[in-house]
Amino acid sequence: MSRPNIIHILVDDLGYGDFSCFNNGLSETPNLDQFIQEGTCLSQHYTSSPVCNPSRASLLTGRYPHRTGSIDTLEWRGLERLDLSEVTIADMLRREGYRTGLIGKWHLGAFDPRYKPENRGFDDAICFRGGMHDYYDWRLESGDRVMRSDGRYLTDYWTDEAINFLQHRPKKDPFYLHLTYNAPHTPLQAPEEDMAVFRDREDLSEAVRTLYAMIRRLDSNVGRLLENVDRLGLRENTLIIFSSDNGPQFGPEGDSTLDRFNCELHGAKGSTYEGGIRVPAVIRWPAGLDHNKTADDGFFHMTDWLPTILSLAGIDAPKDIKLDGVDQSAAIRGETDIYEPKRCWQWNRYDPLIEYNAAIRDGDWKLVRPFLPEALAVPDIKWLDVSMYNPEHFIENGIITDPKPHIDIPAPPPVELYNIKQDPSEQNNLAQSYPDRVARLEADLLAWFEDVSSDLAKTSRS
Repeated sequence: MSRPNIIHILVDDLGYGDFSCFNNGLSETPNLDQFIQEGTCLSQHYTSSPVCNPSRASLLTGRYPHRTGSIDTLEWRGLERLDLSEVTIADMLRREGYRTGLIGKWHLGAFDPRYKPENRGFDDAICFRGGMHDYYDWRLESGDRVMRSDGRYLTDYWTDEAINFLQHRPKKDPFYLHLTYNAPHTPLQAPEEDMAVFRDREDLSEAVRTLYAMIRRLDSNVGRLLENVDRLGLRENTLIIFSSDNGPQFGPEGDSTLDRFNCELHGAKGSTYEGGIRVPAVIRWPAGLDHNKTADDGFFHMTDWLPTILSLAGIDAPKDIKLDGVDQSAAIRGETDIYEPKRCWQWNRYDPLIEYNAAIRDGDWKLVRPFLPEALAVPDIKWLDVSMYNPEHFIENGIITDPKPHIDIPAPPPVELYNIKQDPSEQNNLAQSYPDRVARLEADLLAWFEDVSSDLAKTSRS
C-alpha cells in the first residue's frame, strides 16, 4: 500500500457534547455524526493543555507544551511561540516527500516572521497567526502576502482554501494538510441561515444559540470537504483525523453564558478537570483501518498523534528527539490495547505554577490540583483587540517585554483524587480515603514538572 495522504482537522473549543449524536439533538452535526459512524471514535482522547496553543504545540511536536516554550495564549508577550529549536511533524513529513499545508488558525508565533508556518515545515500556508479572529472582518497571511476580508464567512473560506489545496496538489506526492478551523471559538458570529435554525430555542441561552449556529456551519463545511475528498478519488487512501484543541468554553452568567451540555464532564476550557482536557477525536482511513472500531477504553493523549501518524505512514519516529507521545497505531488497528503511561497537565498565566491547575493520571486514578481564578487573570487583556485587529502594531514594534503583571494568588486549595473509570464526572473526591496514593501521585507530578520545566528553561524565553 502506498503511503496515505493525511488530513488533520483541528477545531477550536469543541466538546464531546457539541455533537448531536451525543447531546440528543441539541445541536445539528449530521456530517460529523456520520464521520463518527465511518471511523474510529476515541472516547478517552485527551489534549495536552486546557487552552489553545500549548495543545497545538504538542500536536505538532509530540512533546509536552512546557518543553516547546508554548505555555500561554498571550501572543502580545510571545508566550505562545513554538521555540525555533522544535521540529514539527510537518518538517518530518516534508523530508519524507509529503507536500505539507497549513490552513486556518496558527497561534504558535504571531508577529515574528521566523515563527511563520512556512518556516516550521509547511510548504503552503494561509492563516491568521494569533489566537482568535473575527469571522467577517479578517486579515490573513500567506507567505509575504496579506489578504483582507472579501465578505466570506471565515469558516467557509478555510474550506474553500482546503479544497483548492487538494485540487492543485502535486499528484505524484502524498500530502499532509493541517486544517485548523477557529470555530466555534469566540467571537460569537454566525451566518443568518444557521442562526435561524436556533433562534426560537428557548431552552438555550442567546450565546449558545449562536455557538450552535457556528457549529452547524462548521459541520456543513466538514461535509463539503469530505465530499471533495470523495470527488477527487482520495477517500480510500486518505487518513483523516478530526479533533479539538481543548474543551468547550463556558461562562459567564446569565443569557450570555456559554454553559451547555458536555456529556456530564466536570469543568471546561482552562481547567484540568475532564471537561477542559478530554476532547473529541475521530480517525478514518478506509484502506488502512477497520471500519467503525470504537476505542472506548483507550486513553489517548495529544502527544501520541505525531508518532502514531508517522507509524501509520510507514515512517520511523526520530531517535534524536525526546518525544513524550507513544505510537498507538497498533491499538488503533485493533491489534493491541492502547498503551497508557502516566500523563500530566498544567496551565496558568505567564509562568507555570505547579501548585495550581495541574493534574496527573495514572491508570484509572487522577489527582487534580484545582485552579484558582486569580491564577488565570490577564491584567493586560487590553492588548487582545490590538492583536486581533491591528497586528501591525506588534509586527512593527515587537512584542511587550515589560515585566509580567503582579498578581496576588491565594494559597492553593487542597488536592483532589478521582477514580475516572468509576467516576468520569469527577463528583466523588477520594483524597481523604487514599492518602498514600495521593502522596505517590503528588511526587510523580512534581517530578514531571521538574523535568519539563528544565527543558522550558532552555528555550528562547530564558
